[in-house]
Amino acid sequence: MLERNSGIPLNLGWVNRSCVNDQAVKNRVQDLLSSRLIHADHQVEWLARSIQCIDLTTLAGDDCPSNVARLCSKAAHPLSDDLTRALQIKHGLLTTGAVCVYPARVADAVLGLERLGANIPVASVATGFPTGQTSLKIRLEEIEFAVANGAKEIDIVINRELALSQNWGELYNELVEMRKACGESHMKSILAVGELCTLTNIYKASLVAMMAGSDFIKTSTGKETVNATLPIGLVMCRAIRAYNRKTGFKVGFKPAGGIRTSKDVLQWMTLMKEELGDNYLTPDLFRIGASALLNDIERNLANYATGGYFLAEEMPMA
Repeated sequence: MLERNSGIPLNLGWVNRSCVNDQAVKNRVQDLLSSRLIHADHQVEWLARSIQCIDLTTLAGDDCPSNVARLCSKAAHPLSDDLTRALQIKHGLLTTGAVCVYPARVADAVLGLERLGANIPVASVATGFPTGQTSLKIRLEEIEFAVANGAKEIDIVINRELALSQNWGELYNELVEMRKACGESHMKSILAVGELCTLTNIYKASLVAMMAGSDFIKTSTGKETVNATLPIGLVMCRAIRAYNRKTGFKVGFKPAGGIRTSKDVLQWMTLMKEELGDNYLTPDLFRIGASALLNDIERNLANYATGGYFLAEEMPMA
């Protein structure tokens, strides 16, 4: 079993001396996109594998028990029975990595998955998602509420003001308190990278989040102007690698926001394989925050299995 990241004391020297070479990042991403391609013969296998890493998400203002139940059904049975048989996947074996909802909908999701007999964790956003603009007391209470209702994973948002002002000590302390509030539930720390301005800030925030005990670091809420991009992902993966080498702890990575197509997910999986290795292509260490992505993956798998061409609107929807 994967050992959880228990965190380490804040190492300000390591954080402050960190610096990212933006041009080197761009060059590495171009190399990945041009020479590290998944062969067409293996793309179906990789797409099916990616489904296990999706946090199937609904974060809408009109969320209600019925649409959460439909989301849970899609998470438990992400592909149609006909397609599952055509791909020779054992019925019930393939599920998404988690179902992700607002705290008020956690109990609905837990109930929906229990009724289906699906062993899928419920993830909840918290801490004033997406902005985090509430007091620390309220943010911690929201975590506790989600955990009490059955959330096994908590996607928290960091305080961007503290990151932008380089107040790493206070940011670390807040995250340590959030980790305590999560208890046995895993904590995914959303950096809201589009609001951190520079790749160096993103790298430093990644280190601080991991030092505070984050089980995953996550790019975005999906609500920012800039969300998950490959250069940002590369920087965060390099931070994960550096933290692992220094501490021995493996921290997961979750890109979220703007990942909508099969091509997108294959590029992200290539990044993970090349930068962190094959063992990072599992739901224990890699998640993708998405709502529309599964539909496109299913469409592409159906095209392969049947030799036909399906439109997105022809796919079964959650």
